[in-house]
Amino acid sequence: MLSTLRAVAVLFALASQLALASCGSSGPDNAPQIPLTSFSTPINLTNQEYAELRRDNGSAYVKGGVRGLIVVRQNSSTYHAFERNCPYRANDTCARVKIDPSLLFLKDACCGSQFDLQGRVQGGPTVLPLRQYSTSLSGSILTITN
Repeated sequence: MLSTLRAVAVLFALASQLALASCGSSGPDNAPQIPLTSFSTPINLTNQEYAELRRDNGSAYVKGGVRGLIVVRQNSSTYHAFERNCPYRANDTCARVKIDPSLLFLKDACCGSQFDLQGRVQGGPTVLPLRQYSTSLSGSILTITN
């Protein structure tokens, strides 16, 4: 009985070490993840710079996050804000998501990963969606926070 308890304790200790080792800051294929950054970015939707955010599925670039933000208007009361830093090989200098000229999806030209306007993976090597930030709308001011 004592040897069985000892064996269970050893297995538990080994399992705990393996679990802790897997909690590193790496994503798929042991690639580094996008660093966390704290910010609060208010934008005035009446500003001409954000005119595209006055129509459904309109999108715009906004300062903030790690490598900038992409904001997408779903409807008049729902906006999504995504990190432009592509989650696939996040430390690559060119890992920066852009709005496709078709305005139908988002794409990282560096790795070829493609995302829909809700930040979900549509193609390419990444398996991770775009990092999404919180948005809140008060009148014509949209605030993006992490």
